[in-house]
Amino acid sequence: MAEQTFLQRLFNAKPVEQKNSNMMGYFGVGTEDGKSYKYQDLAKEGYLKNAIVYRCVNEISKGASAVPFMLKAGDQIIEEHPLIDLLERPNPLQSYSEFFNSLFGYVLLSGNAYILKTGSEMGVPKELHQLRPDRINIKGSGKPIPEKYEYIVNGRVANTYTIDQENGFSELKHIKLWNPLDDYYGLSPMSAAAVEVDQFNMSSKHNVNLLQNGARPSGAVVFRPQDDQGFAVNLTESQRQQLITDMNNRFTGAGNAGRPMLLEGDFDWKEMGLSPKDMDFLNLKHMSATDIALCFGVPSQLVGVPDSQTYANVAEARLALYEETIIPHLRKMASDLNEWLVPLFDDRLTLEFDIDSIPALSERVKRTYENVTSAVREGIMTRNEARSQLGLEPLDGADDLYISATLFPLTDGEVEKPENPVNEEDVDDYDDRDDEDEDIDKEIAFLLQEEKALSDINTVPTNSMAEEAARGLEWRRKYKRGGTSVGVARANQLMNKERLSVSTVKRMFSFFSRHEVDKQGQGFKQGEKGYPSAGRIAWALWGGDAGFSWSRKVRNQIEREESKEFELEEHIGFVEDEKALSGKVKEGLQKKVDKHNEKHGDKPTKRATLRMLEAVFRRGVGAYRTNPQSVRPNVTGPDQWAYARVNSFLRALSSGRFSGGKHDTDLFPKGHPLSSKT
Repeated sequence: MAEQTFLQRLFNAKPVEQKNSNMMGYFGVGTEDGKSYKYQDLAKEGYLKNAIVYRCVNEISKGASAVPFMLKAGDQIIEEHPLIDLLERPNPLQSYSEFFNSLFGYVLLSGNAYILKTGSEMGVPKELHQLRPDRINIKGSGKPIPEKYEYIVNGRVANTYTIDQENGFSELKHIKLWNPLDDYYGLSPMSAAAVEVDQFNMSSKHNVNLLQNGARPSGAVVFRPQDDQGFAVNLTESQRQQLITDMNNRFTGAGNAGRPMLLEGDFDWKEMGLSPKDMDFLNLKHMSATDIALCFGVPSQLVGVPDSQTYANVAEARLALYEETIIPHLRKMASDLNEWLVPLFDDRLTLEFDIDSIPALSERVKRTYENVTSAVREGIMTRNEARSQLGLEPLDGADDLYISATLFPLTDGEVEKPENPVNEEDVDDYDDRDDEDEDIDKEIAFLLQEEKALSDINTVPTNSMAEEAARGLEWRRKYKRGGTSVGVARANQLMNKERLSVSTVKRMFSFFSRHEVDKQGQGFKQGEKGYPSAGRIAWALWGGDAGFSWSRKVRNQIEREESKEFELEEHIGFVEDEKALSGKVKEGLQKKVDKHNEKHGDKPTKRATLRMLEAVFRRGVGAYRTNPQSVRPNVTGPDQWAYARVNSFLRALSSGRFSGGKHDTDLFPKGHPLSSKT
């Protein structure tokens, strides 16, 4: 029964019976009745009748179901597998997106979700189905692992699914949220938001009823009649009923809003209720909406609450939604499926959701790139440390810190110079220069400019690839076959003409190389029966023939660039070895060997060899090119610096100590005090 207004109670009139929302009795705000947390009430009064709950559940479930999955064997991504086909089409009535959308919806509304596999009991499942949480009854006897699940329809047990008491395996997988007061059932986020949902629904209902009453607060008609002697007179039953009928006809309803009331005689109107402004309903609804969204983990800005200062803009709020809510839900779901479903196919496989493909996270990726770029530029981290932060493979020679050459200290002290392994007198001992140095420099410069750096290679898809990818997506929607979620994600990248990573280009070439044989299958070519075949659609998703030729060309550029550094080092070593062994240099080093051994050759630990000095000479040339800040200003070429290094080495070999920084200690004979040999 609906509650009577003050006017109706005053005249003992029966109100028109209205069906109230079950939310009132269910949440029981202001009562001492026990709360009945039933799934039907949660779904009906929360999801179906509350706009904020509806929005929160859909924001999470639709966002999570739009993230593609990946199947991996170690670090290798599997692109074709029966498990992928099963998840792409779990059952004849649902696709991947529909299946996971409803799965996350059940988890959020009930705190529980149930997946049933069909097929052999312990074998590979043929289909996956979801069972409504309100139809599952868990039977247990106080043990950590329940005994069985009962599927109840119309009050009768339709099926029973037993649970292995040793490993907990069952044909029915129970996915739940943590519940501190129940061993078997999960806890819905709506349970924590019960009072807020009640407030929101009741304030909305109050405003509707107020509009039906002409948007006027309730009040009372006061009648104080007196007879000729001054005594009070009461209305008769017929007079009272006539007055109520007349007021209902004249003044209630939205059509009579603002209509003036004419009272005469001993009648008077006394206002009894508060206006919506006085009750601050707008602020009350906003507070309730914010608290409801908080329980679901959705930023209040995304559910329409104005003046929300938690996030600077919608992009920030959506990023927070994924990082704090959707991604944790995805990882929990992947963990459950890896524990129950994936081992049925192969326990070496792992199911993961492709977090990097989420568009909302592009802002986070952008920030990461900016941060590591700044750190490298300021000399805080090396290039390889930055590449590690970005998930890229390390490069040889990228472990050094670099800072701007314009930086200088603010103190009055002198800047400490780099440790110099060569003294001035060692440099003065050599004053000859050969034109062959310039030839080496020219060859090295030519090799450095011959190929573009990896970052300069154009990895943006062509227009032909984008058109073929769009055609593949259209075919897939129309014919319901071909390709995987990875292929769909790749097609979207091609359509948007995103700059692809080096690893993605290599994976594209690998895909085309493996699947080129599909061209021989029926339905691949136009005009054949079954065109377009599943293989033709998958081929189009990756860019088609245009994508194959493009990926081959770009992949070759990448491999040449990656091998350039090795080839350059080999070339430099070869050229310098040849130079070191050329007649003039070899003759000069041999003279130094003979001169040194005349004085110190009788002691094995101080004896020099031509091979020993050749190694020192080559290292001196390399240091001149790779560490120019250590070279003295009066040095005019790499040979002069190399001979100076040889002189420094010979002096340390004879005296047992360096007058400058230590170098080439691995070349000293075993037993020498400076030798690093053990």
